Amino acid sequence: MVNTASLTAAAAAVLLALASAVDGLYSKTSPVLQITGKTYDRLIARSNYTSIVEFYAPWCGHCRSLQPAYEKAAKSLAGLAKVAAVDCDEESNKAFCGSMGVQGFPTLKIVKPGKTTGRPVVEDYQGPRNAKGIVDAVIDKIPNHVKRIGDKSLDGWLKEGNETAKAILFTDKGTTSALLRSLAIDFLGGISIAQIRDKEKTAVSTFGITKFPTLILLPGGDKDGIVYEGEMKKDAMTAFLSQITPPNPDPAPKKQKSSSSTPKKEATKKEATKKEATKKQETEEAKASFEDASSSHLSDEATEAAAGATSVVLGEESNPTESPGPIVDGEAPVPPNIPPPLPDLATKEALEQACLGPKTPTCILLLLPAIADGDTVLSEAATQATSSLAEISKKYAQRQSNLFPFYTIPAENPGAKTLRTALKLKGDGEVELVAVNGKRSWWTHFEGEEFGFESVEGWIDGIRLGEGKKERLPDGVVGEAKAEEEEAKPEATLEPHIEL
Repeated sequence: MVNTASLTAAAAAVLLALASAVDGLYSKTSPVLQITGKTYDRLIARSNYTSIVEFYAPWCGHCRSLQPAYEKAAKSLAGLAKVAAVDCDEESNKAFCGSMGVQGFPTLKIVKPGKTTGRPVVEDYQGPRNAKGIVDAVIDKIPNHVKRIGDKSLDGWLKEGNETAKAILFTDKGTTSALLRSLAIDFLGGISIAQIRDKEKTAVSTFGITKFPTLILLPGGDKDGIVYEGEMKKDAMTAFLSQITPPNPDPAPKKQKSSSSTPKKEATKKEATKKEATKKQETEEAKASFEDASSSHLSDEATEAAAGATSVVLGEESNPTESPGPIVDGEAPVPPNIPPPLPDLATKEALEQACLGPKTPTCILLLLPAIADGDTVLSEAATQATSSLAEISKKYAQRQSNLFPFYTIPAENPGAKTLRTALKLKGDGEVELVAVNGKRSWWTHFEGEEFGFESVEGWIDGIRLGEGKKERLPDGVVGEAKAEEEEAKPEATLEPHIEL
């Protein structure tokens, strides 16, 4: 007869012994940045870069399963974002892990710079536990300080701070790469970085651009521009821009403490002591809460190990397996909580019936680009726009809030070309996002630089609240019946915007 209690205790002992032997999951040569509760503020919270932080325990089987994928993600994001990890089993880190709301392992959190230094935006990572899922999620959160410039705005931008150095990337891409965004972070405040599309003919001609991508550095004043001739790689491009000014240090240098004492400091000594006591109490409470959760997690791991040991004793041939955990590369990724796909209006008749009839309400229409010969997937911009709309739709569905419908319109739909022509939009090689209201005969165009979640949601919120400029739909866009001549008004089902 098998003594389950003894096996559980034995399994727990094995796990604890393993933790001691491993002494953390990541070696000193690992691409994963190892931080502690004391270094988090300087290395992560005050950084200009977006980071993802793993909270783990060495005895956690799921953490060990995630390790290869997490290190692969760290290599892919090198120079673009930070991939860090903190050992929550270390006594000195327990209070910190508790204050971050860690209740199980591994917990992944994305930390994005906020408006105030040292007060970042922290959110749980809920995506697939593989390298690609982690990389995609982090890249999506990299701040964008790159200015999108066109023929009309070029002169004005060049005149702004004429003595200040500027850099321009001429590209045939419609989105701003993570590489260029990271360079803008490196040189924030020292070099203004912009991006110009190949379709901006005047700007391209002004600088004599003949190939894409091309990076030009403008030192400022009357100095001639310098054309970058190297590879489009981070280190080489950083060295090129550094001839004007060095990149910003990260982490920032430690502040020097002042040894002087003033009457004001003495007067606030009691207040500081009181705050310190309160902080100490909060820290102890967070540590206690975390230890309870950690002990429960360890007990669960031990139970799984005991179940495996029991199977061996009974002589079954099958090897014990862990409960579903992080997916590493090589396994089929199963992203949790994926938003449902957007409905597709594939025909002109379907488009008119849903959104361009005399009595149809507001619709959000994503006009997809034609897929180029040789390609099998949509462009990066189209994928980003589709993903953002799907996430917004899911968000409102979870809140059971009424919201106008979102549709994708493939380039093969004849109605897409007709709509692009009537609204004077770009050709079918570009992504276009518009809102139309057949009943009230108005439309509005998304003017954002990129189709990120925050930009698209902000635009949709403006429509919900009746804000922003709306234009009359041209004759012939809505079905033959006469559209009602009403002014564009806020939707009747408006709700106050609630940040989640």
